[in-house]
Amino acid sequence: MPKKVDHQAQRALIADALMRVAATRGLEAVSLRHVATEAGVSTGMVQHYFRTKDQMMIFALDMVSAGVQARLAAEAGDQDAVPTPRALVRGLLLQMLPLDEQRATEGKVALAFLSYAAVRPHVAAELRENTAQMRAFFADQIRATSPAERGVDPELAATALLALVDGLGVHVLGGHYSPDAALAALDQYLDSVLPAEAAGPRPRADRTITPPAPRTVGP
Repeated sequence: MPKKVDHQAQRALIADALMRVAATRGLEAVSLRHVATEAGVSTGMVQHYFRTKDQMMIFALDMVSAGVQARLAAEAGDQDAVPTPRALVRGLLLQMLPLDEQRATEGKVALAFLSYAAVRPHVAAELRENTAQMRAFFADQIRATSPAERGVDPELAATALLALVDGLGVHVLGGHYSPDAALAALDQYLDSVLPAEAAGPRPRADRTITPPAPRTVGP
């Protein structure tokens, strides 16, 4: 009887190896051969699942996104109450900062991907779509707290929030700021656009958050 192969597990194994190579040696070291060696499989197996480096990179970043989503879901499962807009936004942003080893590894890969996508229009298009979705999600949460009364433009605030978390993540990865300093800066800005005491409808408990992994500089 033929052995049943878990193709998703095989693809995940290869993508995991790609992330380790990219995080430790940079994208210039990523090739089908190097990834195959890291994964302990043949180059032929890698080529069976990923015909190009682009395909391999995009799948790895999909895994980062899935990991972030799984961590968010696990945290939500531990809470009895439906989170407020601020809690939703802050929880997602914390997954995007390199506050532990796993998120730092994911962040290095995502940061390298930004440069990789810059000269590949077809890859960059997906990146722009993910960024737009993230910005819209943040703007919706900010808008839910009646920001007009406080002079806050939801779209501009969401744009600034993305830029802030990107910059903080890069500097934490580079050792310029400590994780605690980054969190303090993030919370100070959140206080100005999503104060803890702000009134506003709580989101549905089944609201799905799908973060764009390519923008993640932490996960």
